[in-house]
Amino acid sequence: MMLLSVEGLTIEAGGRRPILRDVSLAVGRGEIVGLVGESGSGKSTIARSVLRLLPSRARVSGRVLVEGDDVLAMSPEALRRLRASRVSMIYQDPRSSLNPVRRIGDFLTERLVHTLGRPKAEARATAVELLAAVGMRDPESRLRQYPHELSGGMLQRVVIAAALAAGPSLLLADEATSALDVTTQAETLALLRRVQAERELGMLFITHDLHLAAAFCDRVHVLYAGTVVESRPAKELFDSPRHPYTAGLLACTPELGAPRTIRPVPGRPPSLDDAFTGCPFAPRCPHTTERCTTRHPEPVAVAGGSAACHLLEV
Repeated sequence: MMLLSVEGLTIEAGGRRPILRDVSLAVGRGEIVGLVGESGSGKSTIARSVLRLLPSRARVSGRVLVEGDDVLAMSPEALRRLRASRVSMIYQDPRSSLNPVRRIGDFLTERLVHTLGRPKAEARATAVELLAAVGMRDPESRLRQYPHELSGGMLQRVVIAAALAAGPSLLLADEATSALDVTTQAETLALLRRVQAERELGMLFITHDLHLAAAFCDRVHVLYAGTVVESRPAKELFDSPRHPYTAGLLACTPELGAPRTIRPVPGRPPSLDDAFTGCPFAPRCPHTTERCTTRHPEPVAVAGGSAACHLLEV
């Protein structure tokens, strides 16, 4: 059984097109799966659907299974247990997760005491252990500090420690390193990799950086306009992208070493007011044919996975 299975997930919320359209993916225990795409492609919505954090007006179909349990059909009590102990989320900006007038120790122990029923002394000891586990020096004194006394990188470590507090089996990392400088980003990624491997966690890693996803993840799903356009093992996808959008993302990313021309993806990312009768990438694709504008492409098997492009159809 997979740790996380998203099956045919479609979410509509009043736009001319769905936020997500027939999305399927899976995360196994001990595996890191990446979600890549431009802003508005639906990456964060997939992560939020795992915790059922969706707009009240959203119309949802499909299934989101965590260890076989359908999150979309859970009772309120079961959903609270899922959020409290089985799945944790790490957000992009750690300062948005912390109350600026409460100490770090309060942030780390609150869920342990009030949700999981741990004694205060035990919760405090656990908080110290977690801060030490994520590489914080002098963790005892950190518990007494306020968020404004810590750097961005240190706060990200605090947020990671909080995500691990209840011993979850699945981590959702939503642009968890995007707000950090490159040195701190590398340290944070190394920390996430170490913790994930030691605890055999499954991780859904969301980023807009395809190069980062290729280096950090085992498998990668590329999203465009709420649709998965390519799903491949990270190395194969990076070495030989099969969808024009994936190739476009790689072509517009700077690289160290031999200089090359950076070619941005033409046009603009679609909004929810843009409806498509054919391939959603057709207005920006350099290889568009008449068929691309009239018929939605279905996934085609390619090396290691699939890509949804008419150019690949036999």
